[in-house]
Amino acid sequence: MSKTKENIVKFLKGEFLLNEDAFKNWRMVIFIILLLLMMVRSGHITDEKVMHISKLSKQERELRAEYIAVRSKAMKLKLESNLKEKVKDMGLKSSNEPANVIRVIENDQ
Repeated sequence: MSKTKENIVKFLKGEFLLNEDAFKNWRMVIFIILLLLMMVRSGHITDEKVMHISKLSKQERELRAEYIAVRSKAMKLKLESNLKEKVKDMGLKSSNEPANVIRVIENDQ
């Protein structure tokens, strides 16, 4: 067997974790495992935030549509023709004369 094949077989058997320098190798393996766990957790946190942002965007669109509908309904209710119809039953009608302007003049003394 060639030297390369022997090294591959030793690696696959895990002899690098059992020899006298194994402590250095174990520290590196544990460090890599911790990094992988942090990476997986970070991915999950990112996915949760993306889903939350998507949910909030959908809610914003719904509220915006509701706001526009309510605003247009309020504008229709404020029209003079609608107001005349509603107050006609009470006996109110629009005036033929323009409104008088009241001005307050203050003297600075």
